Amino acid sequence: MNILVTGAKGFIGKNLIAELKNQKFENIYLYDIDSTESELDLYCQSADFIFHLAGVNRPKDEKEFELGNFGFTSTLLDKLKRYNNKAPIMISSSIQADLDNPYGKSKKAGEELLFQYGKETGASVFVYRFPNVFGKWCRPNYNSAVATFSHNIANNLPITVNNPEHLMNLIYIDDVVKELISCLNGKPKMEGKYCKVLPVYEVKLGKIAELLYEFKESRTNKSIPNMMDGFTKKLYSNYLSYLPKDQFSYELKMNKDHRGSFTEFIKTIDRGQVSINISKPGITKGNHWHHTKNEKFLVVSGQGVIRFRDINSTEVIEYFVSGEKLEVVDIPPGYTHNIENLGTSDMVTVMWANEQFDPNNPDTIFVEV
Repeated sequence: MNILVTGAKGFIGKNLIAELKNQKFENIYLYDIDSTESELDLYCQSADFIFHLAGVNRPKDEKEFELGNFGFTSTLLDKLKRYNNKAPIMISSSIQADLDNPYGKSKKAGEELLFQYGKETGASVFVYRFPNVFGKWCRPNYNSAVATFSHNIANNLPITVNNPEHLMNLIYIDDVVKELISCLNGKPKMEGKYCKVLPVYEVKLGKIAELLYEFKESRTNKSIPNMMDGFTKKLYSNYLSYLPKDQFSYELKMNKDHRGSFTEFIKTIDRGQVSINISKPGITKGNHWHHTKNEKFLVVSGQGVIRFRDINSTEVIEYFVSGEKLEVVDIPPGYTHNIENLGTSDMVTVMWANEQFDPNNPDTIFVEV
């Protein structure tokens, strides 16, 4: 299948092409502003589907709106007519097409041109009115508040929020690409005569800035955003894509002593916290129990034993653990417990607790196993 993508180097174009390749589409014609007219002629002769993503949204002169959003669409359709190519064609329009501004008018004109082309030729046409699109590879300081805020906050630059209450309608780039490929496969989501990408998130500008600052702070407080919220999950992925290339990593505070170390890794409000425990050979840690707090231990390197004793009993229960056989050991309430390194090298244990540590209510009572 020969697929033509105009605006191939743009934000949506790059993401779409990456997924088309991932899905093993091989004959992808890439057209952008630096392509030649002869290339466009060649592509228009043999394309089996056209993603028309090229357009202008931040010109130096408002006349460029008409040239880029209407004029090039006209050129593209004329060439398809010349070569009698009735391949299905999708066009990226904007929710601003209903507004009385130069950009909106040019997008509306492009839409009408395509609808008329469909009537004249019988070709299938698909018009998508996109709201604001966000995600990886979106250019900051250009036409996206989310991209600009993400880039600036990730790079310790200031942002300006003129109206925190301003509501934005947003769609995520992966959802856009998924829908476009559904369109390619003949299954677009239709709403009247237009096609639609779902879900659409309605979020206040101030809330977006607040979340992005929380993401930045999460490296310090070891928190993880609420991944149950679809928008937050996607915005966090978006934010990480703007990190400076030399700042992908960050250090954690290792609480060290002669026994080894204990390091908090991740803290959540509703899923507890994860820590990494390193024990030196021959060292025993623990010897305490909890009323309600519970934990899971997973030894990933080294070998040792986890011992338990019901505080109302004298019976000691032993579970031998090793990085050679990964198994999780639950730590129930009411059992005093410890973990001893039986090996000759450091023993590394991933520890999960059902709640963040609260120094005012530690729920940790020291009693020898």
